[in-house]
Amino acid sequence: MKKDIKSMYPDELKKEMEALGEKPFRAKQLYEWMHVKLAQSYDEMTNIPNSLKQKLEENFTYVTADTVTVQTSKIDGTKKFLFRLGDGNMVESVFMRYHHGNSVCISSQAGCRMGCRFCASTIDGLARNLLPSEMLEQIYAISRETKERVSNVVVMGTGEPLDNYDNLIRFIKLITDESGLNISKRNITVSTCGIVENMKRLADEKMQITLALSLHGATQEKRRSLMPIADRYPIDEVVDACRYYFEKTGRRVTFEYSLISGVNDTADDARNLCSLVGGLNCHINLIPVNPVAERDFRQSCRRSVMRFKELLEQKNINVTVRREMGRDIDGACGQLRRRFG
Repeated sequence: MKKDIKSMYPDELKKEMEALGEKPFRAKQLYEWMHVKLAQSYDEMTNIPNSLKQKLEENFTYVTADTVTVQTSKIDGTKKFLFRLGDGNMVESVFMRYHHGNSVCISSQAGCRMGCRFCASTIDGLARNLLPSEMLEQIYAISRETKERVSNVVVMGTGEPLDNYDNLIRFIKLITDESGLNISKRNITVSTCGIVENMKRLADEKMQITLALSLHGATQEKRRSLMPIADRYPIDEVVDACRYYFEKTGRRVTFEYSLISGVNDTADDARNLCSLVGGLNCHINLIPVNPVAERDFRQSCRRSVMRFKELLEQKNINVTVRREMGRDIDGACGQLRRRFG
């Protein structure tokens, strides 16, 4: 079975070159072509001899993503990409321009098995985990397409990143490697529904990335009605894991809270949320939920959103309402993939 060359660390690549009877410096050349120059094939690597290219073709797979479609928002210029992977699976990524730099939201799985009630990504279940190279390639393909540098990465697209833990960690180490794109760990956010043991593993890695917990309900009963994973990981255990993450890394945890009209946007919900996260160094990101055709959830009205925000601020909780990006281009995760699936 061929090895995945784009998922290799520099020292692994060096050993592979030596095993092929090549000089160690070839590893550095290859790494630069893959992770700095973002070459789409061995053919583009002009300083690599044909004899080595032939060996590479025989021994390694070279992962690339084919762009199926790109939607561009007329509102804010956000671009939503649909990529086809080598086995025909589709994944989505989003390119957003902010004043602090360009941000890309990538997928970590093809599909998802978490079953959150308000999300389009999970409707057809999980197809498979993505390789580190397939996560990287979403960023690389967008960089090639836009010809702009990506400075922020959010692993919050289709899939549950901590359900693909080992590949996620390798991806983070590659995208932040100083001989690659060298994106700062502080500019990387990883989202999770709350897989407690892997949240703790991530904390123990002591990487300076931001952990974002998809909370969406402030009591066990409310959260369980929206997120089946709450049956396995009770809300108190999940919040304790967030505390553990802060203790180990010193990084403030973000709580993602999608506001759904009449479901989790009342004054009682806000008060319960204050009680739940009180004393924890955190940031709450209120998200007006994206309507999904297959679900009957409606977005909270602006008045409800601002009242919810005010109640949190009264308790000195750091809170923002997320800017809606790309609302006119199937903004919710999983919508575009399902249309082309």
